[in-house]
This record gives sequence, C-alpha cells and structure tokens, in this order.
Amino acid sequence: MAAASESVLLRFGNEVAKQPTLFSGPMKSRFLGVPVTSGAISWAGRKRQVDSRLRLAGVRAVAEAARVQSLSGQEPNFGMAIDTVAEEVLRGEGFSGMRKTKLVCTIGPACCSLLELERLAAGGMNVARLNMCHNSRDWHRDVIAKIKKLNEQKGFSVSVMIDTEGSQIHVVDHGAPSSLKAEEGSVWVFTSQKFEGSRPFTVRANFEGFSQGIMVGDELVIDGGMASFVVVEKMGDDLRCKCTDPGLLLPRAKMSFWRNGKLSYHGIDFIAVSFVSDADSIKQLKNYLSTSSSKSVKVLAKVETLESLQNLEEIVEASDGIMVARGDLGVEVPIEQIPTVQEEITRICRQLNKPVIIASQLLESMIEYPTPTRAEVADVTEVVRQYADALMLSGESAIGSNGQKAVSVLKMVSSRMELWTREEHQQASALYSYKKLGASLADRIAEAICNSAVEMANNLGVDAIFVYTKHGEMASLLSRNRPNPPIFAFTNDRSVRMGLNLQWGVIPVLVDNLSEDMEANVLKTTQLLKTKGMVKRGCSVLVVSDIFSTSATPNAFQSIKMITIS
Repeated sequence: MAAASESVLLRFGNEVAKQPTLFSGPMKSRFLGVPVTSGAISWAGRKRQVDSRLRLAGVRAVAEAARVQSLSGQEPNFGMAIDTVAEEVLRGEGFSGMRKTKLVCTIGPACCSLLELERLAAGGMNVARLNMCHNSRDWHRDVIAKIKKLNEQKGFSVSVMIDTEGSQIHVVDHGAPSSLKAEEGSVWVFTSQKFEGSRPFTVRANFEGFSQGIMVGDELVIDGGMASFVVVEKMGDDLRCKCTDPGLLLPRAKMSFWRNGKLSYHGIDFIAVSFVSDADSIKQLKNYLSTSSSKSVKVLAKVETLESLQNLEEIVEASDGIMVARGDLGVEVPIEQIPTVQEEITRICRQLNKPVIIASQLLESMIEYPTPTRAEVADVTEVVRQYADALMLSGESAIGSNGQKAVSVLKMVSSRMELWTREEHQQASALYSYKKLGASLADRIAEAICNSAVEMANNLGVDAIFVYTKHGEMASLLSRNRPNPPIFAFTNDRSVRMGLNLQWGVIPVLVDNLSEDMEANVLKTTQLLKTKGMVKRGCSVLVVSDIFSTSATPNAFQSIKMITIS
C-alpha cells in the first residue's frame, strides 16, 4: 500500500509539474505607459520542486477510481441549500447546462417590486446591485429586505452589492483649499446646503439625501478611517458630529456611516468603491470591515479613472474584485483603447485570482427597445470570450422597460459562447501563464492542487468538480483556471456562499456542516443531489477538499479524488 501511495503521489507531482504556476524572472510590458509585470514560465526543475514540497507536506493526493454506493432508504443527517435556478437546470439539462458567467443587475424603479425582483432572480440574476447615489436609504433597505425574503422563501441565492456613490459621499467643500485637521472633541456640521465661501467646522456633501436614515449615535468614517465622528444631533437634513478619532479632511474625501460597528445597511455581501485611485482606500475599508463587521463583506474596486489604471495591479491585489466601469473610463481614456484596456484588466484579474465584472452599456439600446443591436451582442460575446467573471446591467434593468429581456439576452449569449469554447476545445487555462500567488507552503500546495485538478478534469472529461471548502479559497483557485465542467462549492459558511456568487463557473451550495471525513461529505452530498434528481447515475466527478482534522496539519488533508456516481 505504501508503494502504491508513493506511485500516486509521483503521478500527482507530474500533473502539478505541468501547470504554469512557478515563475522565473519577471518580464516587463507597458500598460498605457505604465510598466506591467507578467511572468515567463520556468519549466526547469519545476517537477523536483513540486514533488519535494508535496512530500514535505505529506499531501494525500488520491487518484484511484472509487464508486459512491447508494444509500437508498437512509435519510441524510444534514441539510443542503442550492439556488433554485441551478436546481432546475440540473434536473432538466444536467451538469452541461450550467452557465459559467455570472449576471449582475442594477436595481432601480423599474424592477424594485417583489414580483420584478423574483423575475430577475428566476431569469438568472446572481447579484443585485444598488447604486447608492439614487433613492433614499429607506428605499435601499426595503429592496435588500425583499431580496433576502426571496432567498429565504423561494430558495434563490442572490447576493447584494452596494455601489458607494451614495453611502460614501464625496465631500464637495470644507472651507479650505487643501486639507483640514479635525481635532478630537471638535464639533462639525455636515450639510448638503449650498453656500459661498467657507464656514468654520462645516462640510458640505454633494448628495441631498445623505442624512436620511442616519440616527444619533451612528459613526461617520472619513476615507475608510482617515478620521471618525459620532452623530450627536440631527438638525433637519444636517448632522452635528463630534470628532472621536482625529485626522485629516481632504478635498473630495468620502464618508460612510456605521451603526453598532457595522455598516448601517444590513444584508450586504459586496461593497463597490467608486473612483479608486490607489490601494490605500481599499485597504483602509477592508481593515475596518475585518474588525467591525460580524460577517465577511467583499470589497470591490471600480476602475474608472486614469489614476486607477496607473495603479491597477496594487488595486487588484488589495481588493476582493474589480468592476470595469467602461462609461466613466471611456471619458478619460481614448475610446479606441477601451477594448484593449478591458482585456488587459481582465487578464490581470485572472493572474491575481480576483473576480472581474464588466459593466456599462452592454445592452444600452434595450433601455428603450426590446431587442439589442448586433453590435451589443458582439460586445457581450467578446466579454464572455475573455472569460470575465460577470456581466453587469445598469440602466437596462434599473430604469428600462425590458429588464427581464436584457437578462435573458445576457444569459443566452453567454451560454452559447461558453458552449462554443467547449466544443472548440478552447482551454482557458492554456491561454494564461498563471502567477504564483501562495505565500505559505499550505497556500502553494492548495494552488498546485487546484491547477492540477482543472487540467485533470479537462483531460478526463469529467462532468463536474466538487470542492468542499470552509473559506472558499480552493473554489476561487479552481475558478481561476476556467475549467470545462462546472464547479460545485460546498460550504457551511453563509458569507462564503454569497461571496462565491461572483466567481466564474462556481455554484455555491450551503450545507449544515462539513465533516472532517471527506468520504462522509461526498456520500452525504451526492446522496442528497440524487434524492432531489439533480445528478444521474454514471456521472463522473472530480472531488477537491481543504477540510482537515483539527488534530492534523492542514496540508495533510488537502486532496483530489475521482468518483463515479452510482
């Protein structure tokens, strides 16, 4: 048995050695005049390095064929929740019918009723975006409550994203040409009233309804933590605030409101930060969230300025994802460069394993008309061909009269393009030389396992990849490689499930608990899927897991397994 295990480990080492994950010296190129670092693949010595790392870590990589026996008549002892739309597709079309590209819909007056939201969710909406510069805070809270109600009562798994144009309001004028220092204990008035000249201790916000829903005692945070205040009095639409954490007030600074250590909006899964020029604002907000929020909230950076392009790699590294806001970006970048800029941003996000959303004017004509132009369809097709994680509708769903049809067009075009790439054997992983991401040995092993798993899945033609994960990292690493089969990510963390809704090809599944025994996890989940008619006999599945015993080293229980459902 020991000899057999050694043989399996060597075979797995060979598979990993083929993966373009280790880089030699960096290779410089230029991105809009700014140096961009990519990597040249170094094949020499890779197999020896990987094999030695795997042996040192004692990775249990099992590639033998195993059959999952039916547990007919036995009730499963844990529950499982999968999106009702995905469940319907699995029952009707099987694994091959799963769409990989995710859909983001902006919610507005045209689609904010419970019925319209349900129609969008049933049509394929994965993430609902709320643009905070429109409507009141109470309106947004109501929409979030409706989405959560649909998730709970109808079985959907729609995540909520807020776009901080409204919840983080740009300060227009604080009475000085440069920065002002807010001292601890000083009292300031925040107002949307227009005035000429300067007023001492007065800051003007550019959003008239900025104080709606704000209560005395709420915390006001400037630029993600540059300075902090507490609301001590509401004076009509104005706020009187006392400085609790001294710092600088910069021109065009951003401010956000918090309540009881959390953002004053509940049920949020993603925060998209507008006009990001460098990584600092993203880092500050993430640091604040990590210490103040009870759940994991993903922070996305919107790329829409020349400054964001010049600092793109550091912004991507700091964030949990990127939104390419082509409308605003097209104002600062020559329009003929937008296609190449979009593709380069998508490439860098893939390199750094961060989801990327392509937004703005995808189906602009459908705001008024029931069918898109052929040029718009070609544009959407190109985005899908570039393997972007998500497509986003703005005005098409928010204010247009054809929002459901627009979602249907995105769904149809993306599904058809994904099918074509599979039929033409366009291996997404072969198009990229992936940058090594892991800092620790455990992270590098997880990365190598996922790279190898995708190559094996593609070469063997398996029907699906199952990943059992507590934090979602291995699901993300699998998605990065853009495998042909869909990825089912089983997790017992609700925040992880909702966060994975932006990952290409990942269908997040919530389970009540995950056992330290991988075999038990596989038996339970496959039996439940069979009971609900979502999988059929004879399906082949590649299984990846990062669930490990608390008494063992994490590395020892990362594994790959091939099963056939019986």
